[in-house]
Amino acid sequence: MIGRRTLLAAMGGTVATALTRTAGAQGSEAPVAATNHGKVRGAIKDGVNVFKGIPYGATTTSSRFKPASPPAPWTEVRDAFEFPPMSPQPVSNPTSLFKSWGTETKAGEDCLGLNVWTPALRDGVKRPVMVWFHGGDFASSSGSRVVFDGARLARKGDVVVVTLNHRLNVFGFLYLADLAPEFADSGNVGMLDLVLALQWVRDNISEFGGDPSNVTIFGQSGGGGKVSTMMAMPAGAGLFHRAIVQSGSYARNAHLEAMKPEEAIKHARTLFGALDIAPQDAVRRLSEMPVEQLVAGYAKAARAQPRPNWRPVVDGRALPSGPSWPQAPAVSANVPLMIGSTETEMTMLIGSFDPATFSLDENGLRSRLSRYFEVDDVEKVISTFAATRPNATPSDLFFAITTANSFRRGAWTHADLKAAQNAAPVYLYEIDWKTPVEDGKWGSPHSLEHAFVFDNVAVSESMVGPPTSETQKMVEQIGAAWLAFARTGNPNNSAIPNWPAYKPAERATMVFNTDSKAVNAFRDDERKVLAEVSGRGPYD
Repeated sequence: MIGRRTLLAAMGGTVATALTRTAGAQGSEAPVAATNHGKVRGAIKDGVNVFKGIPYGATTTSSRFKPASPPAPWTEVRDAFEFPPMSPQPVSNPTSLFKSWGTETKAGEDCLGLNVWTPALRDGVKRPVMVWFHGGDFASSSGSRVVFDGARLARKGDVVVVTLNHRLNVFGFLYLADLAPEFADSGNVGMLDLVLALQWVRDNISEFGGDPSNVTIFGQSGGGGKVSTMMAMPAGAGLFHRAIVQSGSYARNAHLEAMKPEEAIKHARTLFGALDIAPQDAVRRLSEMPVEQLVAGYAKAARAQPRPNWRPVVDGRALPSGPSWPQAPAVSANVPLMIGSTETEMTMLIGSFDPATFSLDENGLRSRLSRYFEVDDVEKVISTFAATRPNATPSDLFFAITTANSFRRGAWTHADLKAAQNAAPVYLYEIDWKTPVEDGKWGSPHSLEHAFVFDNVAVSESMVGPPTSETQKMVEQIGAAWLAFARTGNPNNSAIPNWPAYKPAERATMVFNTDSKAVNAFRDDERKVLAEVSGRGPYD
């Protein structure tokens, strides 16, 4: 087992020395930091300075669907002890895998706040900054779940960790530009919130011991989609320097990445219908509507067919083109990228809501797959995936195939496009460690890696089981790789085998498990067969 000193040494330079020098530097007094808008008072948790709910933008209550403004300055020291509200959204019933992560924070339009964990303030050390974009597609959840607590990651890696909330769903991505010119940016204000947060990091993070010239944005699921989108936004250029996309590349399907205006208009009309609003009255009524009524309309619209999507819009302004179409964005060509997925994402994303998928027979497998592939292609896909899984059940094959179709295809495409730029490296990974929860039925589900990336296994028992030597090994490998990448743009370190950058000729993939290994042409037969068939995702 790799010890903490070895892990720090693996991340290079003077990390261990800096951490020793700053540990306990704040004593027991509440830390106070000066931001550009006013001073904030935090707390100390296990030797780490913690600031929660720092405003990075003003409330959008009176400027709904418009880009946010910076917060108004304050004169007294402001307490930063509580997470910010999350964006308004319907109440959800999370899967049992998330049970130990606790409940979400309260919701409200005054949601533009961020949280900072740092080993020390104003000590002259320029620490890498890791800014987390939460998942939940572009529509739900928040950055304030207990699993995203940054204390252990900040202390272990001597980095500054930032999590945040921003506008989601119709509050962040409702396209109204065709109805009124003052709402020209309405389809992307949720992403422009993230730009505003990164500008706050640029302008203030030095006070918190961070290096504004070494910022990594990372996110999982929808958060990975936000990272990909930020890489295509000119307003984000220079605000971040490395990027990690965890189970969140939509490059497989252009309209899942970012919508064209005509598609976004159709989704807006679905919302208008759910709220019984005429388009000519929509701007006025939506701007004045109580939050609860707008959330109820959003929930009703979600039951329509076809179901509306709330995603970034290629509007020619904030987002000139899609994150991977027609090619990888030139604006972020020099940003190193790490991208990957878990082995069986869909056990959570489908199995949690459709338990019957865990007990499929052969006919059930073929029937289910006909929703994703043309009937004539189903047998070809099954035989390819079964060839390397001789003992797989029909359910095993269903989850393997749908995961590859909905996640790995995007990651492969994304990696190919990034590598084709030949400007900055891209590293591809897959996490194959299987959780023992419920006798292993979940395999390697969507969101599995949170416990390992943030070193929060102790609060993730419902996802990864209780802390064991295996979970510690996963923390040591994945945590070290993420930290090394944040520090240098290269994930290699002494906790894992050599991980080559991805090149189309070799297609190197780091396969994370208790014994991790880099494999060339990993799952290449599966990649090729999926490239030959016309596969649909669950939201197509």
